[in-house]
Amino acid sequence: MKTVAIIPARFGSSRFPGKPLAPILGKPLIQWTYEQALQVKDLDGVWVATDDGRIFDCVTAFGGRALMTREDHPSGSDRLAEAAGLLHLAPEDIVINIQGDQPVFPPDLISQLAGVLRRDPEVVMVTPVKLVPDPAVAANPNTVKVVFDRAGRALYFSRSLLPFWRDGGHPTYYRHIGIYAYRVQFLQEFVHLPPGRWEVAEKLEQLRALEHGFAIHIVETTGDTREVDSPEDARQVEEFLRNRSPA
Repeated sequence: MKTVAIIPARFGSSRFPGKPLAPILGKPLIQWTYEQALQVKDLDGVWVATDDGRIFDCVTAFGGRALMTREDHPSGSDRLAEAAGLLHLAPEDIVINIQGDQPVFPPDLISQLAGVLRRDPEVVMVTPVKLVPDPAVAANPNTVKVVFDRAGRALYFSRSLLPFWRDGGHPTYYRHIGIYAYRVQFLQEFVHLPPGRWEVAEKLEQLRALEHGFAIHIVETTGDTREVDSPEDARQVEEFLRNRSPA
């Protein structure tokens, strides 16, 4: 059984065109993400899957491995599924989907996600969450919230505040982190499922799995994570990396 990390990256972005190539302390964003993925133990490979020659050339220039994929993919998962096919991965292999705009994440978190799939053959999809201590951050629709059952299986993801704490008190919210681990067989099935009603409403692809009856298992992390959705996020990540203590 192989475990491979694939980083889908496209040039086009309505909020931040050319985001994977945006400079962060002198290196393109995609390089930060790729090099962070290389810190994960027990991976059999790290690849960038892109539809743009500029990103492909950038990755190969810094010594990374890249795959050219079709331009018409509606989502990162579709691009991931094509890349898994190009790599001839077996149905039982594990693919980790690390977004190209995630330059900061705990490497051991990736190992935890893969470990859940290795230990339990019934699990098909795993994703991490993190406690949100600031209600103002939780209220941001770009912060995706999740609730899950006592067995650590997701019940729902939403851009709205979730749950609604009717009696006030000390509300607790969990932020979804957009990293996924899949079995290849499930990934190939997932991308052929029709979009669900709640997925269309929330614009959250992971809801498709729940709507079609598949369980998404949750791993909680307390480690630092940073995502870049806008130029302002890029500046904040630069500041974080500049001030981060050396390991």
